[in-house]
Amino acid sequence: MKKLLLFLSAGLLLTSCVSKKKYVELQGNYNKLKTEYNQLQDESQKAKVHLAEATTAARGLETRLSDAQKATDDWTERYNELKKTLDNSIAANATGGVSIAKLVDEINASNKFIKQLIEAKDKSDSLNMVLTNNLTRSLTKKEMEEVNVQVLKGVVYVSLADNMLYKSGSYEINDRASETLSKIAKIIKDYKDYDVLIEGNTDNVPISKTNIRNNWDLAALRASSVVQVLQNRYGVDPKRLTAGSRGEYNPIMTNDTEVGRQRNRRTQIIITPKLDEFMDLIDQAPDDNNK
Repeated sequence: MKKLLLFLSAGLLLTSCVSKKKYVELQGNYNKLKTEYNQLQDESQKAKVHLAEATTAARGLETRLSDAQKATDDWTERYNELKKTLDNSIAANATGGVSIAKLVDEINASNKFIKQLIEAKDKSDSLNMVLTNNLTRSLTKKEMEEVNVQVLKGVVYVSLADNMLYKSGSYEINDRASETLSKIAKIIKDYKDYDVLIEGNTDNVPISKTNIRNNWDLAALRASSVVQVLQNRYGVDPKRLTAGSRGEYNPIMTNDTEVGRQRNRRTQIIITPKLDEFMDLIDQAPDDNNK
């Protein structure tokens, strides 16, 4: 009997040891799977960020393609007009009309001017895309929820919500806006050939402040506050800065809802290439009056 009890006790002890070993093995597998799951979560988050960047770039490329198509149509129309003029002149030349050689020179000059304009525009579009990508990458995920960056017709628009920039019902810049404005200022300073317009916008709710007459004043004061922060705190050249107001008259949504009014209360930082290069080209354009 004693031998039987000893045998059974040994069997129970062996079973207990095997179960504990199995438990340790399962616990190890669980920890490994948990680590792999956390790694996959991190990779998924990074993939979402890359997807957002790719989407922004794709939208910019679509805008460039549309602008290029319009430019091509304009140049084609100009070319057809010049060709028609040449054909008419050839016919007139048969009876002692204008010089064909002169018209050919004018066409060549026009084609050269068109090529210069296209090259200048391509350069501007490329710089705008780089600027937008750099700005987007510099902002955090939280900042991107309150900052909207777009490229429309060769101009970069950075739209900032008023509750992110200003104290409630005021034009004073709050502390939360400092980090975001510092990043925008760095991008602006890196691209010295761009002018910057700060444009204030409000909803249509009348302002009730004794020292502010109306929404025109409020939007202008807010734009001026941003300009002075960019200049005084972050060293942006004031010669490149302009403060402007559109008051309540440039809404992007209806003012009949709280969500719409909140979207309309915004400040836009509009970054544009300097027009000197384009104005120089226009000055060099063939003079149609000298035919």
